[in-house]
Amino acid sequence: MHPILIRNNVKILGEGSQVIVFAHGFGCAQSSWKFVTDAFLNDYKVILFDYVGSGDSDLSQYDQRKYATLEGYACDVIDIIEALDLKNIIFVGHSVSSMIGMIAALQMPEAFKKLVFIGPSPRYLNDRDYIGGFNVGDIETIFEHIADDYVAWSKQLAPIVMNNPLKPELADFLQECFEATDPSVALAFAMATFKADYRDKLKNLEVPSLTLQSSNDIMAPLSAGEFIHKNTPENFLVVMKATGHFPHISEPEETIREIKDFIKDISLKSASDHLYAS
Repeated sequence: MHPILIRNNVKILGEGSQVIVFAHGFGCAQSSWKFVTDAFLNDYKVILFDYVGSGDSDLSQYDQRKYATLEGYACDVIDIIEALDLKNIIFVGHSVSSMIGMIAALQMPEAFKKLVFIGPSPRYLNDRDYIGGFNVGDIETIFEHIADDYVAWSKQLAPIVMNNPLKPELADFLQECFEATDPSVALAFAMATFKADYRDKLKNLEVPSLTLQSSNDIMAPLSAGEFIHKNTPENFLVVMKATGHFPHISEPEETIREIKDFIKDISLKSASDHLYAS
């Protein structure tokens, strides 16, 4: 097996020829897609993977300097694409993986057909007229909690970011996902995530993209999704009925439907009142 596939614990599933890559967000692993992927197996070739330090990836391959920025993670995405000789892929990224996917698509646009951003943010920190949802004090507090006790912090965080109090089992599942991230690399990944600012890169994206924006998402507010939509060529914005930061876990059917409609070029502009087309 190719060493890249071992490093990132790459799994290849499905029967179709069109490739769809699912990339998990901070604190999670490929297991976070378990409620979504089965719906794609009959018609697509599904690629799942873990970032180094997450899930069953090879932790010995962790490079602190490389993964100090999101470009390091984007490099891994490109490595996987090249190792499998993938072309015209659909890349579905959750949370920070939205920007990781964008970075990879900027570096290797010929490999990407479409991008799907779920709960994305080009910058988490507020800045003048931009509302990212966090101030500097918020971010520093997050870093302190992760450094002190990542597991305890993630256990407290899970029900808040899931934001589905009537389904406590979802927060329990998310907590299990969080525990799949090695605490020794969690802080560095968090710093790479929350200190990032890719607002000025959006205008350069040549690949059509879809932004799936949940309601009441404290990690990625609507203002962040709207900024992406307004500043990214060929970006569609869908405000979902799902609440919280993990619609692929809390409302998988809605998430699946929106992804498939975008892939199949179903007329998005007439789909519903909650969609905005650039």
